[in-house]
Amino acid sequence: MPNLLPLEEVNSVEITSLIDNTADFNSTNTNKAVQKVREWTRNRMGLEWTKKYFGLPFAEHGFSLLIKIFSQNNQHTILFDAGLSPEGVVTNATRMGIDLTEVECIILSHGHYDHFGGLTKVIKAIKRKNLPIIVHNDIFKIRGVINPDGSIREYPRFPSNHQVAPAKYLRIKQPYLLFENKLLVSGEIPRKTDFEKGFPEHYEYSNEKWVPDPWIWDDQAIIINVKHKGLIIISGCAHAGIANTTLFGQHITKVNKVNAIIGGFHLAGKNFESRINKTVEKLQQIHPTIIAPMHCTGWRGKNAFFEAMPQAFVWNSVGNIYHF
Repeated sequence: MPNLLPLEEVNSVEITSLIDNTADFNSTNTNKAVQKVREWTRNRMGLEWTKKYFGLPFAEHGFSLLIKIFSQNNQHTILFDAGLSPEGVVTNATRMGIDLTEVECIILSHGHYDHFGGLTKVIKAIKRKNLPIIVHNDIFKIRGVINPDGSIREYPRFPSNHQVAPAKYLRIKQPYLLFENKLLVSGEIPRKTDFEKGFPEHYEYSNEKWVPDPWIWDDQAIIINVKHKGLIIISGCAHAGIANTTLFGQHITKVNKVNAIIGGFHLAGKNFESRINKTVEKLQQIHPTIIAPMHCTGWRGKNAFFEAMPQAFVWNSVGNIYHF
């Protein structure tokens, strides 16, 4: 377990949901920290919105967030994951009026195709030489899932160095600080809880055979510390467990106050739904101001968080914008 990391406070953070499983542009949000893309884009573009942007962003079974951090006179922009479809992130960014050339680095949560599907198209849209793509060492594994009949369904392969050029992979395993210690990539997350048991059906191809790989050790999160508010914990799928992820963020920063827990919690499916109640109980003890379960959390998990923490809960939609 790493020692205390000097994660500096930032003044504010803006997070935009570029890709998620749901899109809802009409329902209201009760939390003032959350804005919808329709309102945001109209404010920026006025009547030109209908002329310049022909459609609203779309949903897919994937995940991508645009994260902006603000500190004094500095601003940094990060893309966290790249969705499922090749064009999804680029199309939605265009429809939201987002300039992807502002992105300074890409961080990938893990090596599953619903998180890297748009990577090569995004790199072309960013147009930045030597763009760093921060990944865990294990992200390059060949992955798959076991079917009921014992056969393996292989996942799409992770892009090679050649496929992402001129961008470059930056491989890590331990926690990694960026932007003068203003943003922390968790690196490998220890598995401490007794109920977050990984992904039982998950396999990897190693030594010319398929072998179980339930722990998915390349799973990593983003941690930001907002002045006077506390930590923002951002997960892609939380294969490490969203409780483990949050507890690890608190431990390595020595900051107990958690303002927001956002991202995929991977509580959908028969092997995961049994963990919902214990997960909700553990996060209730942490008392986040905002909890926004996305992507692979599933409707049962989302409903459980809503019932347990109605004041903190936010139903995420593609186009949600969070201000901290």
